[in-house]
Amino acid sequence: MHTDRAPVPVRVLPPVRAGLEPEPGYGHRGWRPSLPPVAVPVRLVLLALAGGLGLAATRDLRVLAWVALLAVTAVPAVALPRHPLIGPLTRLAEVLVTCLAADSMVHPAAAGDASLRGGATAAAFLPYLLVPVLSAVIYQRVREPAYLFGFAVLVLAAVAVADRRYTDVSFLLTTGKWLLLVGLATTVAVAVRRSLTTAQAEPPPQPYAEATRLLTQLRTVARQLPGATLDPVGLAEHLLDEVRTVARADRAAVLCAGGGSRLVILAQAGQDRIDWETALDSDSAIADAWASQQTQVTNRSQARTHPGGEVSTLVAPLIAGVRTVGLLSIEADAPGAYPPAVVARVVALAQPSALRLEAALLFDEVRSLATNEERQRLAREIHDGVAQELVMVGYGIDNTLAVLPGDAGDAEQELRTLRSEVTRVITELRMSLFELRSEVDRHGGLTAAIAEYARTVGSAGGLRVHFSLEESTARLPAATEAELLRIAQEAITNARKHAGAANLWVSCAVDPPYAQIEVSDDGQGMAENRPDGRYGLAIMAERAERIRGRLEIRPRQPNGTTVAVVLGSSHRRGTL
Repeated sequence: MHTDRAPVPVRVLPPVRAGLEPEPGYGHRGWRPSLPPVAVPVRLVLLALAGGLGLAATRDLRVLAWVALLAVTAVPAVALPRHPLIGPLTRLAEVLVTCLAADSMVHPAAAGDASLRGGATAAAFLPYLLVPVLSAVIYQRVREPAYLFGFAVLVLAAVAVADRRYTDVSFLLTTGKWLLLVGLATTVAVAVRRSLTTAQAEPPPQPYAEATRLLTQLRTVARQLPGATLDPVGLAEHLLDEVRTVARADRAAVLCAGGGSRLVILAQAGQDRIDWETALDSDSAIADAWASQQTQVTNRSQARTHPGGEVSTLVAPLIAGVRTVGLLSIEADAPGAYPPAVVARVVALAQPSALRLEAALLFDEVRSLATNEERQRLAREIHDGVAQELVMVGYGIDNTLAVLPGDAGDAEQELRTLRSEVTRVITELRMSLFELRSEVDRHGGLTAAIAEYARTVGSAGGLRVHFSLEESTARLPAATEAELLRIAQEAITNARKHAGAANLWVSCAVDPPYAQIEVSDDGQGMAENRPDGRYGLAIMAERAERIRGRLEIRPRQPNGTTVAVVLGSSHRRGTL
């Protein structure tokens, strides 16, 4: 049957321990009685205490009548504490009876002394005020504890005025003391209850749930960024362009942490290639600016080799909050090029760039981690899936060859050809798995990763590999090293699979922010009409463009091909 009624929202209450558990459907037809195990004993103890102290103070059996009345009032308060109407009304009745009982009788010996009347009886009954007030706190009533406490104050004030108890010093002191204690206990109980409720409602996030929340926020923020860019190199180059409009900068660089004792140069501007001293333990303005988070101005170049002459250097830290994200270093071949006014303008440009650069670096790291994890996952899938199935196919062919009759002839030859092809495909898959799993070790470096790959691939392909490796102690950004490794892998793989070469030459020269990787072979050269070759070249070109490098492909004399990727200036110094 069709109905237009909207669905009724279901309220789910958090489970609590016995005696404090909220009832499903609380406030509706679905409520049910609850008997917390601590409610009855506490009331019985306080009622017995009130009766005993009241009899001792007044010697009047009417005290027991008040105790009995309180007990009767407490029955529905204990049986139906969560009922939306009965619960609050019975707790209110308990407060009223308690206040009236506290003012009901006077000790006979104190009847003629206005300074002693009523204090003993009030001291006997007023502790019971804790029961209804704290019950309201326990049963998660938001405002009821304050209402009950305020009602008790009003009743006691009205009684003091009606019976002229405002002249009874003992009554006033006892009443004020217990009201203060009840109010303090209520405040503490409410605070504790709120903290427990918050802890139950907001459990500590699990790592994957927190990661999902943060990545979702990152995706949203990334889509809203001006220009939608989170490229740290691009942001660093943009900062250098802005700085050069307000200050002279014959050489300029943006540096960031590289995971070791040296900073990494993200971007550099200037006509000459220079080798910045980026070690954090060196005696340089760069190291001082990083350690102190203070702008450094000096007349000494930060290059390890400098032709000399008058030099002005300004190094400004890029600080996001309390974290040093990177450094901006500029140099001018002139004395006094950075007076305070220029320094202020440079710092004003650098400050807002710090947060953008930090976001880009964090995003770059997350992207690298995600990419590496995906490569590892693909390697596992291929190894456990296609590779194992091909091995089984090979075993099946071997079994078939073993049971073929001796006069099989052409069938046997075709099976052996098929077995050779399966073996070749398995070998290619294993090499692909090795390529997927290869990464740049932050301790070994880029040249070590390229050399290991070339050595393994050369051994599998029967190539004689020749190395020329030069690498400075400084490091390139991790994302840049990863792209250079993939370009070198593609070039080495192409030489093994398609060139028909006998020798492979691998040359690596890394001196951040510059790098040059060359892979040469003495094979048949690159065919113009090979589709897979063009596809591989396109991938290498895209990778080189991503890191602002230059891909060069040229014939090698007398035969073969050279694939080179150059990062930064093509001019090289004699030594690294």
